[in-house]
Amino acid sequence: MRIRSIEKADREFFIDRCHAFYRTSACDHEIPQQNAERTFELLMHGTPYADCLIAEDDDGTPCAYCLLALTWSNEAGGLCVWLDELMVDDEQRGKGIGSQLAEKTLKDIEKQGLRLVPLCPFVAGYIHKHPEWKRIVMRGIHIK
Repeated sequence: MRIRSIEKADREFFIDRCHAFYRTSACDHEIPQQNAERTFELLMHGTPYADCLIAEDDDGTPCAYCLLALTWSNEAGGLCVWLDELMVDDEQRGKGIGSQLAEKTLKDIEKQGLRLVPLCPFVAGYIHKHPEWKRIVMRGIHIK
């Protein structure tokens, strides 16, 4: 498995998986097509407000994504990261891909000295299982 930044060639994968994410139990609503398209376009133009990592399987095929939103927090005393979505293809679940993607993302956040707001239920659950990562969670956010 390889984890990398999102690329232009990932457009169809990203938009399709965004819609799949919003049809899971992690969400109670879907999003309009234009939201996923706009997010992708912003990611391709180097927005300072969002980032996305893609996990590829052993064949080099994208199989998961992790969408991050960056914002200023007075409480955090600087930039913080909202880990908004982490989606693994159904057929790839149970292989540790989500955990590897979460771990890499958390390491990157810590390396940059940022604070985390884990909006994604999978990531909150990962931190619950690995409480050492609570050290980067923004104060006042409780992981259960």
